[in-house]
Amino acid sequence: MTSDGRLAVVAVGGNSLITDAEHIAIPYQAETAAVTAGYIAQMVSEGWRVVVTHGNGPQVGFILRRSELGAPEVPPIPMNYATSNTQGSIGYMFQRSLFNAFRRRRIDARAVTLVTQTLVNQDDPDFLRPTKPIGPHMTEENARKHAREQGWAVTEDSGRGWRRVVASPRPKKIIELDLIRELVSENTVVIACGGGGLPVYYDDKGDLTGIEAVVDKDYASSLVAQGLDADMLLISTGVEKVAIHFNTPQQQWLDRMTLSEARRYTAEGHFAAGSMGPKVQALIDYVAATGGEGVVTNPDHLSRAVAGKAGTAIVRD
Repeated sequence: MTSDGRLAVVAVGGNSLITDAEHIAIPYQAETAAVTAGYIAQMVSEGWRVVVTHGNGPQVGFILRRSELGAPEVPPIPMNYATSNTQGSIGYMFQRSLFNAFRRRRIDARAVTLVTQTLVNQDDPDFLRPTKPIGPHMTEENARKHAREQGWAVTEDSGRGWRRVVASPRPKKIIELDLIRELVSENTVVIACGGGGLPVYYDDKGDLTGIEAVVDKDYASSLVAQGLDADMLLISTGVEKVAIHFNTPQQQWLDRMTLSEARRYTAEGHFAAGSMGPKVQALIDYVAATGGEGVVTNPDHLSRAVAGKAGTAIVRD
């Protein structure tokens, strides 16, 4: 993309901002974001240009639940507007933290949060099959109670508890991609595609229209990385590496997968649809399209993963 440095898209999971059940409050999330921002600043100091994307699964769930509880007093918040709220709030956490990290390290760089829209197909069949987990983990009893009383779709989430799931259409295009490219070329770390971007479609008049859904941030991040021809797509999540036979006695952590291996493991069902599945598929799509390196790791290992010393890498055969 530019002769001034390698480009990485770093996708930070919304769950990775919450270290445990005792640290859910926003100040704790901001502290975790600041730690991740330090690792990103380190990448910038090493010559990387960076686009930061982020998830919002727990956070958008919190907003929607607050909206439901406050319904007798205030108008409800549509799901896509809840996502826009998280683009601002989580973007603020990273933008402020990056400013501070750059200042402390005397790095000549800027950071900006960009409200980002993601084009989807309004007839996507995924609107009829809710799969995207949002909100906190809960017991099966509480999940089924919400399903009865609030009409939620719920599912078990990879052995970690039960969560609400909502419609998640596949992203087709990042509307602001050219603007992201322009900002990155001007030595700016762009925080974009928060929560996968705000889902929109073109109506009969050619106008962009919002639609109720949550786009998967990993698929959206892959589109950003492909569109910018990034050198690396790094997905930060709650575990250091990807595993096959996850949560079984045969569990095996992986340092590296070729595209062929990643596709085979995916076909064999090793990666859950609402958890590691989208991350691995997003990296498969990116690596196949660009030849760049795809990496999964957790925030604490970002720097080492960039150097090839941690995480799970997906590379061409």
